[in-house]
Amino acid sequence: MKLHYYPETDSLYIELSEAPGSQAREIVEGLVVDLDADGNVVGFDIDHASRKLDLSKVETIALPRVTAAE
Repeated sequence: MKLHYYPETDSLYIELSEAPGSQAREIVEGLVVDLDADGNVVGFDIDHASRKLDLSKVETIALPRVTAAE
């Protein structure tokens, strides 16, 4: 998973997969989900992110540990 912040548009893109998106659907105003050709979620785009989220802190909780050998 990758987080991409674009200050020029104040948008945050949460990339869940490197697969190319083939369609985008606005779920609610300012929240768009990108889907691949099979309908799987590729990522989320959040408009006006700094107004909706605290971007000063990113925290992960209980993510599985993956080593290079796995």
